Amino acid sequence: MATQGFLPAELWAGKLFDGQWQAGASSQPVLEPATGTVLGSVAMADPAQIARSAAAAATAQRDWANAPYDTRAQVLRRAAQLAEQHEADIVEWLVRESGSTRLKAGFEARISAKALQEAAALPSRSIGEMLPSSPGRLSLARRRPLGVVGVISPFNFPLYLAMRAVAPALALGNAVVLKPDPRTAVCGGVVIARLFELAGLPAGLLHMLPGDGAAGAALTSDPHVAMIQFTGSTAAGRKVGEAAGRHLKKVSLELGGKNALIVLDDADLDLAIANTAWGVYLHQGQICMATGRVLVQRGIYPQFLEKLVAKARSLQVGDPATTDVALGPLINAQQRDHAARVVAAAVAAGATLETGGSYRELFFEPTVLSGVDRDNPAFNEEIFAPVAVVVPFDRDDEAVALANDSDYGLSMGIVSSNVGRALQLGERLHTGLLHINDQTVNDEVINPFGGVAASGNGSSIGGPANIEEFTQWQWLTIKGEAPAYPL
Repeated sequence: MATQGFLPAELWAGKLFDGQWQAGASSQPVLEPATGTVLGSVAMADPAQIARSAAAAATAQRDWANAPYDTRAQVLRRAAQLAEQHEADIVEWLVRESGSTRLKAGFEARISAKALQEAAALPSRSIGEMLPSSPGRLSLARRRPLGVVGVISPFNFPLYLAMRAVAPALALGNAVVLKPDPRTAVCGGVVIARLFELAGLPAGLLHMLPGDGAAGAALTSDPHVAMIQFTGSTAAGRKVGEAAGRHLKKVSLELGGKNALIVLDDADLDLAIANTAWGVYLHQGQICMATGRVLVQRGIYPQFLEKLVAKARSLQVGDPATTDVALGPLINAQQRDHAARVVAAAVAAGATLETGGSYRELFFEPTVLSGVDRDNPAFNEEIFAPVAVVVPFDRDDEAVALANDSDYGLSMGIVSSNVGRALQLGERLHTGLLHINDQTVNDEVINPFGGVAASGNGSSIGGPANIEEFTQWQWLTIKGEAPAYPL
């Protein structure tokens, strides 16, 4: 499985990365969810290793922050070139380890390279501004690196959701301790460490430490870590935010969603179905931005439902490593069983199972639920599986009320042939991301990405938000000589 040029197994198997490839306190197998095949093993870091790496990163960061801006930019540019050069290898790992289809894996590999390219431009950006002051005194506000950034990343887009934090944090003069999800530690950790190793990043600036909850807790409490950037479930994010806040760390939480796609009665039906299928079924629904609720105006609801059911039944499910399929496996049995429980509970609460709902091993059928009201579990819970929850509405006001009836606030979309009508409706939606005439799953690296309410803590990552996120303000004044104060 491992390619000898880019990821030779003997380099990383059973090891973590602290500037060198080192054996960890323990190891666990890398499993292919589609087949159960063991693809290798990754080291698991314990709290003691987290502490050692955080201290080492804090020491290395000082010289990196003072390095010429172009020195940092060159490392990021080289990493981007390597990501493009080894795209085929990276895609293969995404397919095998995370259960991605080749379409999704190719997109993830390319957007991760783009994240590196965009980060390479950060070191040469303006880092502050001149403030008004009195004659003979300069007053400046400048952005300074935070120090050590702890990144805790998830399994679903393991490479990109780690890279979008690691790359800008390093580019802006920070060191990084990365704790990827152990289920996808090769895609979300080993690949990143290897890219930066080959790109010439000085040792000690990036530490790649897969680990369990104890390792994550150690990262959030370590005195050398200035910030935690966490992407994952809302339940886990609450714990991370609480722990980081207790230790007065800056924290960025990118959490779950129960995202609504509103289909108005003037929408092109075929385009609405195409957008819905993409938003619901891409990567088996294992995306924080997945379309969790499809709100359809009643005048087109019967035709829409009929077409969506036919579309779901046409989607092929299977092993993405061996077959050209639309959907691969869910990540593990726990996630599969959660989805099955929610679907069963939805039907018990009055929903109609139009199609799907069954599974074979980790392969969950594309599913459509109708007749879902506000009290139904499928209306409220994030399922993280290929389940379309279709809800009718009558008036635009009702669509707004249904869309906003959620603890979450990550992404929403509106499909309509009347852009003005859609914009007026969109102004009333409580969401961090809003897409007019597009579905809910969108990210382009150059955009600020973040949710509100239970989808995040109001922070954003990406594009213009990166400098704000991974640096802090310092006020600096300069006088020719110290004043003689009257006291």
